[in-house]
Amino acid sequence: MSLVRFYPLSDINSLHRQMNRLFDEITSWDNTNNTVLKPSVELLDNQDTLTLRVLIPGIDKKDLDISVTSEAVKISGEYRSQKENKDNGYYVSEFNYGKFERTINLPVAIQNEKVSADYKDGILTLNLPKIEQAQNKVFKVSLSEDGQPTLEAKHDQ
Repeated sequence: MSLVRFYPLSDINSLHRQMNRLFDEITSWDNTNNTVLKPSVELLDNQDTLTLRVLIPGIDKKDLDISVTSEAVKISGEYRSQKENKDNGYYVSEFNYGKFERTINLPVAIQNEKVSADYKDGILTLNLPKIEQAQNKVFKVSLSEDGQPTLEAKHDQ
């Protein structure tokens, strides 16, 4: 007869790892942990405007809330799930449902009362006109006879 050592802590640790793995598999099928989703954004700097593009496919316009200040844009909404008939057996859904929110701080101040928006093919596009002081202005520097610089405003075209 051989002698076998008993390690109760290693058995408990093994059980703990197996339970964690089981719960990870169960909770990966749904988004019931109220995670706030963050849609992807793209911010382009044109000369007179900023263009903000937000990737939010599959959402209805009525489920969007857009707030614009002179320094930031806040976009929030909700992906709503469709009612499924579970009587026909099992199904798998890897879609994320729930609320999303994204606040984008802008690099320059904008005229928030003149913002225009377009939502097409799951991409929200906001045109954000810069305020006059934030637009890139080009100045021509010329030296006078006495060596003092003088500035002439030149409009950037």
